[in-house]
Amino acid sequence: MSKVCSICGKGRLSGNKVSHSNRKYRRAWGANVQKVDLVSETGKTTRAYVCTRCLRTMDKAVNND
Repeated sequence: MSKVCSICGKGRLSGNKVSHSNRKYRRAWGANVQKVDLVSETGKTTRAYVCTRCLRTMDKAVNND
């Protein structure tokens, strides 16, 4: 099972890999997810998989406050 972002739900994508001679075969791309510690409003920490796009968005939200 591929890892899925716990915030946005981004997961595995599939498509074709195309060779120089234009032969096609199936392959998969995984989402760039990292295991991070998230702190809730109550102060509890939980570990979750979060994609790097969501990490950047959360970092912007924290730095703007």
